[in-house]
This record gives sequence, C-alpha cells and structure tokens, in this order.
Amino acid sequence: MNIGGQHVINIRKVLNKIEKPQGLYPNFLSPVTGNWVQHHVSIGGLGDSFYEYLIKSWLMSDKQDTEAKSMYDHALEAIEKNLVKKSAGGLTYIAEWRGGILDHKMGHLACFSGGMIALGGQHTAEEQKQHYMDLAAEITRTCHESYVRSDSKLGPEAFRFDSGTEAVATRLSDRYYILRPEVVESYLYMWRLTHDPKYRQWGWEVVEALDRYCRVEAGFSGIRDVYTTNPSHDNMQQSFFLAETLKYLYLLFCEDDVLSLEDWVFNTEAHPLPVNHTDFVLKTSA
Repeated sequence: MNIGGQHVINIRKVLNKIEKPQGLYPNFLSPVTGNWVQHHVSIGGLGDSFYEYLIKSWLMSDKQDTEAKSMYDHALEAIEKNLVKKSAGGLTYIAEWRGGILDHKMGHLACFSGGMIALGGQHTAEEQKQHYMDLAAEITRTCHESYVRSDSKLGPEAFRFDSGTEAVATRLSDRYYILRPEVVESYLYMWRLTHDPKYRQWGWEVVEALDRYCRVEAGFSGIRDVYTTNPSHDNMQQSFFLAETLKYLYLLFCEDDVLSLEDWVFNTEAHPLPVNHTDFVLKTSA
C-alpha cells in the first residue's frame, strides 16, 4: 500500500476505535487531541462523503476491505436508529443531530443517501435487503417531493419538517438551487437497482426544469429561489453540474452496461473508478 493509502487506513482505524455518541460520527475531530470537537452529525454537508466512501471502499476492493464494510454497517444502524424520522405526512427523512437534539431539516446534499443505502442494501443478508431498499426508496421519494413542491420543480438547498411544514424550505437562505446532483444521483441508483420507470420519469422532469429555468446563453446557471417561475440567476455554472448532474442524468437513460455498477464505483464527484477485480478486463467498444 502507498504512503497516502496507509495514512487513510490509520485515520480510519482511529475513527473505528474512538467512542462515538450513540454510534454516530460527528463532523469535526481535533487532529491534536483525537477527540470530537463538537457533536454535530449530518449526513449532508461535511459528513456525507465519509459514509459514502466506507461502502464504496469495500466495493472497490472487490469486497476485501472488511473493516470499511463493518464501519458502514454500524454507522447506518446508528443513523437509522437516531436520525431517520417519518413526518406526519408520511415522508421519511434523515434529520441532523446537534448534541442530542434533532434538527428536523434535510439538506440537498443529504439526498445522495437514497442511492447509497440502495447500493449498500444489495450486499446485506437477504432478510435485510428489502428493508434497506424500502428505506432508500422512501428517502428518494422525500427528496423528489422537495422538487415537486416548488414552483420551478427544482429542489431547495435545504428543506424542513417542522411546524406543519414538510419538504419545503422555510428560510430565505435555503431557497436557492445551484445545479446540485444528489437527487438525480439517487434516481440513477434506484433505477439501476429496481428498474422502476418512475425514476426515469422523475429524472426527465429535472431535465425539463433545468432547461426551462436554468439554461442561459452561455450554459446553465443556478437560481436564487426555486419557489417562483421567474427566478433570478446567480450567473454561476458549478463544475459539479458537468461532472455529476449531467453525467448521472445521462447514465439514467443509458443501458445498465454503460459504466456498470458491477465493474465501476463512482467517487463522490462522480468520477468512475474500476472495481479491483482480480480477473477484471477493461472492456472498450470497437
């Protein structure tokens, strides 16, 4: 193993051994003391890629990295026990955790988790597989609702579940959309793993909304308010729009053997990395 890889493994071993509140991983750890700096747990911003890379490290290793898989399984168990909630209207979401107090909000960044849970669910005991696929479908549906409940049919940066509000942004600072990919990312995984046509339909609705509200003369722009049909643009095309959003949408309508999930793992920025099959042969079209 190279030096960089060994550093990652060493850090992971520390995280595996350290005491975790309710089995959860807070977002901040002091590199000096090795202790948690604050007990803010989020499956969205700051925390998302950690969980994603646990299950994907295992898959990329051709299921040899058992420490990563064990850490993922225990982390997901703690998330489900402490953070997964269901609204009065029947929407399943993943809340944030601040020192034992739940913040009933879900960020757009957390919407990747439907795809992650579905991907991981393919590699659990048979009696658990349907449970995780159902959970993944419910979370993906909630993220879809955050889109369809806006006037533009694009989702806000964060949406809340409190005071009778469900899956909508209640703060002005959360109403923007910057071409984020996480919702269509989950659509792709759910389509590949279930072939339920609704995920392609939902993806096409995003394509139409992007074309209608985000297309500008030189490309595509984020919008400042998803709850209007006449939004102002932020005049920025984020790099992840090309790397992730459009790539996931393209793959959603491709055949399954285009970057097959059996042979490729997408990193958190949607760059495909080959699974380390001992007998892996890169297939190229003639």
